[in-house]
Amino acid sequence: MIRVRFAPSPTGGLHIGGVRTALYNYLFAKKHGGKFILRIEDTDQKRKVDGAEAYIMEALDWCGITPDESPSNGGAYGPYRQSERLHLYKQYAQQLLDADFAYYAFDTPEELETMRTKLQETKAANQQYSSINRMEMRNSLTLEKPEVESLLNSGTPYVIRIKLEGDKTVEVNDIIRGKVVVNTNTMDDKILMKSDGFPTYHLANIVDDHLMEITHVIRGEEWLPSAPLHVLLYQYLGWDAPTFAHLPLLLKPEGNGKLSKRDADKHGFPIFPLNYSDAKTGEVAEGFREKGYMPETMVNFLALLGWNPGTEQEIFSLHELAEAFELERISKAGAKFDIQKANWLNEHYLRATPKEILSGYIIKKANEEAISCSFAKAKAIVDLLIERSTFIQDLWNNGQYFFVSPTEYDAKTVKKKWKEETVQALKLFISKIKDLESPTPETFKEHFEKTVNELELGFGKVMPGLRLALTGQGGGPDLMGILAVLGVEESIKRIDTAIKTIKL
Repeated sequence: MIRVRFAPSPTGGLHIGGVRTALYNYLFAKKHGGKFILRIEDTDQKRKVDGAEAYIMEALDWCGITPDESPSNGGAYGPYRQSERLHLYKQYAQQLLDADFAYYAFDTPEELETMRTKLQETKAANQQYSSINRMEMRNSLTLEKPEVESLLNSGTPYVIRIKLEGDKTVEVNDIIRGKVVVNTNTMDDKILMKSDGFPTYHLANIVDDHLMEITHVIRGEEWLPSAPLHVLLYQYLGWDAPTFAHLPLLLKPEGNGKLSKRDADKHGFPIFPLNYSDAKTGEVAEGFREKGYMPETMVNFLALLGWNPGTEQEIFSLHELAEAFELERISKAGAKFDIQKANWLNEHYLRATPKEILSGYIIKKANEEAISCSFAKAKAIVDLLIERSTFIQDLWNNGQYFFVSPTEYDAKTVKKKWKEETVQALKLFISKIKDLESPTPETFKEHFEKTVNELELGFGKVMPGLRLALTGQGGGPDLMGILAVLGVEESIKRIDTAIKTIKL
């Protein structure tokens, strides 16, 4: 059975790129009838942030990317937090030590700094702790066995490093990248177990992926340089490696470099799926959800950032994505983060939302402001504003004039369109509609046409002034529809107020 995992670290807000990684894993699992696992990699205790794990779970839940196994719903391969699996890493670290594939390193920070300085001065090709220079360092390969045992027994700080064989070719077969070939002379003896007794990512993810029977490792491009090391670890532990697929980067909108929070702030869009509060600074970064993006939008948008369905189709449900998804159709190149595409998708999903739900949203917002709003009025407002809205909150924010009379008027429209003939036309229009009962937009239009024809004025001479009087704005949705929502009494009241307030 296909088994994939998303394994984030709870060190802060979940970057939107992480959500895409989770989505691709989820889609691949569902495409093949497999399982999608959420594993929390919390071995970096110094960077661990309280609440980050719950944030990750809430973000995935909002997107509809539901794990089959996770810390919250369990499974046969748990625990699903690495901090609860420490005994396993120690066991396999010892196995590597016993097989001479790893060694203890007792080097102090000062000794390591001296090593780096020396390598820089000699301009060595590999300036890392590696097979080339490890025999010059203080480790269990250079020390006598009694001294090593003494250091271990006395509690001297140490790390466990992998012992890479020199000048060996390592091949990584990647579904997206093809064959990647690396020589071990360019690699370093990475730390597998830290001095605090916690494993590094390199050991922990290998052990967990094997024990959890992960068949495909689908992760970000940033882990591609580590893949040869991971392939060797599988070999050293006597295990078969999973299939790898390293995803392309999400790029800045301009396409020149990896997308960062700074870039997102610059362009005015979120970088996190949900609002994220930085515990250190107290700063709250707005999330896609709070910005007004719908979960269907996020799933559809992120799926197309790096993956091509091979057709002209752009609108996909989560189920349709799972049916169409293929790892082989993921691009090697990074994907530009085109927020306008996300906005376009959100407009689509907003318009596809049942009017009952959108109307209920307006009624809820009105009630919060102690304003009475009937379902009929709310639905009429939705009908007028939906084609001009990108986010659901636009329905409320852009429709305030349906509930509150304008107190200010657009200065540019006043200057250009508010003339004596405008005032005369509005007064005549009032006289024609004052006795109407429950008029429709069509009825208002009929009387408006009679007004401008009687005064021999064009629509453009009067309509901007009428809109200004009713809404205070220079543009907006169908004017006759606005009149119908406001009703005769309220419309006349606003026109009268504008005539008295706006100076010619």
